[in-house]
Amino acid sequence: MTDFNLDALCRRIDDKRDDLVELTRDLVRIPTTNPPGDRYVDCAALLGERLKNRAFSVEYIRAEGAIGDSDRYPRQNVIARHQGSAAGPCVHFNSHIDVVEPGAGWQFDPFAAEIKDGRIYGRGTCDMKGGLAASVIAVEALLEEYPDLPGALEISGTADEESGGFGGVAYLSERGYFSPPRVDHVIIPEPLNKNRVCLGHRGVWWAELETHGQIAHGSMPFLGDCAVRHMGAVIGAFEAQLFPLLKTKHTSMPVVPDGAKESTLNINSLHGGLAEGFDGLPAPLVPDSCRMIIDRRFLIEENLDEVKAEVTDILKSLATARPDFRYELRDLFEVHPSMTEPDQPVAREVAAAIGQIISEPLEYVVSPGTYDQKHIDRIGRLRDCIAYGPGILDLAHQPDEYVVIDDMVDSAKVMAVAAYRLLTTSR
Repeated sequence: MTDFNLDALCRRIDDKRDDLVELTRDLVRIPTTNPPGDRYVDCAALLGERLKNRAFSVEYIRAEGAIGDSDRYPRQNVIARHQGSAAGPCVHFNSHIDVVEPGAGWQFDPFAAEIKDGRIYGRGTCDMKGGLAASVIAVEALLEEYPDLPGALEISGTADEESGGFGGVAYLSERGYFSPPRVDHVIIPEPLNKNRVCLGHRGVWWAELETHGQIAHGSMPFLGDCAVRHMGAVIGAFEAQLFPLLKTKHTSMPVVPDGAKESTLNINSLHGGLAEGFDGLPAPLVPDSCRMIIDRRFLIEENLDEVKAEVTDILKSLATARPDFRYELRDLFEVHPSMTEPDQPVAREVAAAIGQIISEPLEYVVSPGTYDQKHIDRIGRLRDCIAYGPGILDLAHQPDEYVVIDDMVDSAKVMAVAAYRLLTTSR
């Protein structure tokens, strides 16, 4: 194998700029909206066919039985592997192929992938099809420049990250696809800004709280028991007790933005009474049920049992103080905080590559929300995993989401350089 030549590798990636742009646009034009999980098969096939034509072995894995999987909306995943000329480690680039719904407020067609002022606009450009395309170009350029690399390179496109990743990376991790000895280093090209190495994420606990009442005629509410009023008491207690408590909790994790260095709770949704979605006037009823989804993000310094107790203690207190207060609390989803160390091989080599390629100062950060590192860490038992990719974090899930083309090119160079070093110097 020839000696490493940074300038030659970077020139090769520069020459692939148009290819990078068109691959990103092709990916964005497949509206893989989740939920429900549209067109995963088409997007996985686009990625798989491209890499198969470049001497990768390609495997399609449907997460049968996973949450959301059905014949209409199969949870399709694709993994492509290039085995090198000699034994060595495996570097894996993992990207999710699902995107959130566009929502309102767009000036651009969210699935047209229009180009303007050096940017590609569309749902998923930033989060994270631009990163997926950059990783593909990085690996292809690396193999063209150094065809005799040892070890293995893998690229995956996985399902359902936006809804927890259970039909994607979690399913694959349970089956050994993200564990040694198959894989040694993982880079997830999430949009954290091109000069940042993301070491991990905060924890999350989602729960559904339901308060119960008794149905009655709306003209005689005294004959019933309003579940919405009971929920109002819960929200009032949260405002008076829980939210001020969360403001006192701070982390040493380098979480961005600064507001996420505190513990947070979001009331994700609230519904009580008659179901919505009908025409005409509602019936005059006292609501006998009110449901609220809470989204609690917690810090590595916190204990999950204590996080839950902060809520359950309030509910128990209300049950004692408030007549006829009845409730149910159901866990929906929980993930512990995850953070790898900056001196781990993958973080070290990506940071070194940023120093060579990117003019902006290097930052180590932690994500305010979770991403698929949670499954690679907890299920795959693989610690050497980070997020790094193009895209501006604040644009994720926004109308007129975009990715800057120059940022994709720069990030592809960083990924290629880091992968080379991991394959040739890390054992």
